Amino acid sequence: MADGPRIVAELGRPETPQETADRKAAASAVYRSSQTFRNLIAALIVTVAVVTVIALGVPRGSLPDPEPVDVAASAARVQASLDHTLLVPAVPSAWRANSARIEGGMWRVVYAPEEGFVNVGQGFDVPEGWASAKLGNISPTGSVTIDGIEWDEYTISAASRTDGITYALSTDAGADAVLVYGKTNAADAAIAAEGVADQIRALREETR
Repeated sequence: MADGPRIVAELGRPETPQETADRKAAASAVYRSSQTFRNLIAALIVTVAVVTVIALGVPRGSLPDPEPVDVAASAARVQASLDHTLLVPAVPSAWRANSARIEGGMWRVVYAPEEGFVNVGQGFDVPEGWASAKLGNISPTGSVTIDGIEWDEYTISAASRTDGITYALSTDAGADAVLVYGKTNAADAAIAAEGVADQIRALREETR
């Protein structure tokens, strides 16, 4: 025996063709909505899993420090093309050399002692006042003698600069000028100054 039209309890009568179509469309919409939600949850789980794998794969800890610069070797290479004697500071072995090159019109060696940094700069055939100009046109605040060589001394307010330089020393080396400067103290600057004292004397002798 064939089934008759579906009787809906709420209506108390069989569904019309339109009501049947509407009911099926509503059921399909609910089904599609549930599938979309399930797909969204699945995609979220996959995304979290991928992010977790990437995060676990990222190396932990800080990068190793680069190899220190060989100042003497760098000076020898530059001298070969420059034909000018370059300073090679004698500093404690614990001081790391980060750079040694011609920069800003001067030979500059950058050291990292236990605290801060110390630059040793050598300007070639420079005019009087070169060191002060390099420091931002500031005047010496005093003078100090280190290993028999007199240096102009600059005590600098850190708040007045953006490069962190707090102390400097300058002196002549014949036609050249030597500038020891950085985020440093008088003791470390004196070590760097003493480390070039003999070479400064030699440069002075060359111009006599």
